[in-house]
Amino acid sequence: MINHAKPKRGSLLLSEPFMLDPNFKRSVVLLTEHTVEGSIGYVLNHKSNMVLKDLIPECENADNVIFIGGPVANNTLHFIHRCYNRMNSGSEIGEGIYWGGNFETLKILLNNNDIHPDEIKFFVGYSGWGADQLKSEMEENSWLVANKHSSELPFLDDEENLWKEVLRSLGPKYAHVANFPENPLWN
Repeated sequence: MINHAKPKRGSLLLSEPFMLDPNFKRSVVLLTEHTVEGSIGYVLNHKSNMVLKDLIPECENADNVIFIGGPVANNTLHFIHRCYNRMNSGSEIGEGIYWGGNFETLKILLNNNDIHPDEIKFFVGYSGWGADQLKSEMEENSWLVANKHSSELPFLDDEENLWKEVLRSLGPKYAHVANFPENPLWN
């Protein structure tokens, strides 16, 4: 499955269908940083069993599901959002998608129910690649890149189908792969 799109900030990375690494099995990763020094992103479709108020008790009304952003620094909390008009902070990584921001402002907005769950996504940990590591993995066909995607996709709560949906969005050449079984022996 060769995909010639180049990753960039705001790209979605899709793991190849039979990736064995459980951290990235059928994963969709949103790249929030991609430079010559390395890349950072968050797995969009691996839910944890936690909600935000479990981690931040002062956000007592925050039932936002926490996602496992990746295998690096699982003791850290990160977020992406599309509510810059209320947060007035964050780094734009794609059209209308922001990474991080003022956490004190965010807590106030959450406690006042001023942010809808489909406007924000929280992650523990992140996915990271050193210089040329992602390039090397791309050459091994471990990842496909989707540079054109709806700003809605990163906020979808359908973790089961997100990988398939993004894969189908790459066109008919890839759509059939979405139906491959997770284990080739199941075929």
